[in-house]
This record gives sequence, structure tokens and C-alpha cells, in this order.
Amino acid sequence: QVQLEESGGGLVQAGGSLRLSCAASKRTIRMYGMAWFRQAPGKEREFVAGISGSGVSTSYADSVKGRFTISRENAENTVYLQMNMLKPEDTAVYYCAQGRDGAVNSDWRAYGYWGQGTQVTVSS
Repeated sequence: QVQLEESGGGLVQAGGSLRLSCAASKRTIRMYGMAWFRQAPGKEREFVAGISGSGVSTSYADSVKGRFTISRENAENTVYLQMNMLKPEDTAVYYCAQGRDGAVNSDWRAYGYWGQGTQVTVSS
């Protein structure tokens, strides 16, 4: 069973940048789609970005297009989320998730394994 651990969260001013990492252990994530979701207080968990197992296909929520970039380094068993031009509304706990197959999917039900999350806070 894979274990996912997020890191890289923190406090940043609006307009700043953060890079989140999701390190997988105990099993390779090479063939699986991976995604980042986020959940703000009082709100439902929402899809942020996803990447296919091959790394060829990506998908983004409209709210982050042009600002966030998802990538993966299969040799390191790691997925990244580069977040630029951060806004206060990006404040949330960010979760990494592994899909049940190699596709990109924005539905949380397509993901069987989740990390514990990392807090991102953007001040205005």
C-alpha cells in the first residue's frame, strides 16, 4: 500500500509562490494518475490539478489555470505542484492523491490513496 506525504506548505503573501511536494513510499506511483486537491474551512474538497501516469496529460481547475503547474518525477516517486501568483482564496489544506489507474481525473472518487495534507495560507 502506497503512502503519500505532502510538504512545502506554509504562509506566503499574496502574489508569492510555493512549491508543494508529494513523496510516495512503499510502492511506485509510476503507472498511476496523480492529483492535488484542496479543502478550505467550511468548504468541500475540490480538485486543483491532475497528471496522468505517463506525465503527458494534465488537467487544472479553472481557478488555478495559468498560475499552478503540476509535474512528476517518476524516478523520485514524487509529484510536485508549483503555485505562482498566489491569492488569499488559495488558502486551504492541500492533499496529494493517487488514482486507481493512469488517467487524469477530477473526481475525488477516482483516487484511492491520500496524504495527510499540508496547509497553505496566503495573506492579503
